[in-house]
Amino acid sequence: MNTAVSLKPSFKQQMLVAREEAIVQTVNRLLAEKGFEAMTVDEVAASVGIAKASLYKHFPSKEDLAAAAMVRIMQRAKDFLASVPANDKPLDKLRAVARWTMEVQLAGEMPSLPHQSSTLRATLMNNRDYLDRLVAVSDTLGGWIEAAQADGSLSAKLPAIAVLYTLFARACDPVLEFLKAGGQHTDAQIVEMVLSTCFDGLSAR
Repeated sequence: MNTAVSLKPSFKQQMLVAREEAIVQTVNRLLAEKGFEAMTVDEVAASVGIAKASLYKHFPSKEDLAAAAMVRIMQRAKDFLASVPANDKPLDKLRAVARWTMEVQLAGEMPSLPHQSSTLRATLMNNRDYLDRLVAVSDTLGGWIEAAQADGSLSAKLPAIAVLYTLFARACDPVLEFLKAGGQHTDAQIVEMVLSTCFDGLSAR
């Protein structure tokens, strides 16, 4: 006789999960629009429609809110990497990743965090969910970089870590915003232009 008990989440648990999802979505949007420094906890609570005290029950600090947004985007990146066709050439895989990160940024969905913030950095480094996803994404990209260098499609003179950080930088490249603000090019054209400078360089061919 099967005596297994269903572990379906209670209504209260489902509501808590839904609220956390709403909070993280709001934080992601505000971080993309305003950046970490300009975003306030009061603004997040008001946008979600809950009291600040209730918000703190889910996320104890502004840094924790930003970390939750980073966990979300790193999971999206991990999912995207998994969707890239395994038979594609290594360099094509790297171009696909760079294109995706720029498309996410141009769509206003990429969190903007300060480069220098000891408290935020400490929070991220202590967030296991973030670190696990960051390591998984970095390992996958690192493998593709080494494979591209091995087949000669990517310069073997460049340290793999420099190429990896260059790819990560595309997710927060200010050139995208400058070109979009100019209003002379579509998002797709902007992505292709920056892809060209990233992978082909600036010198005449």
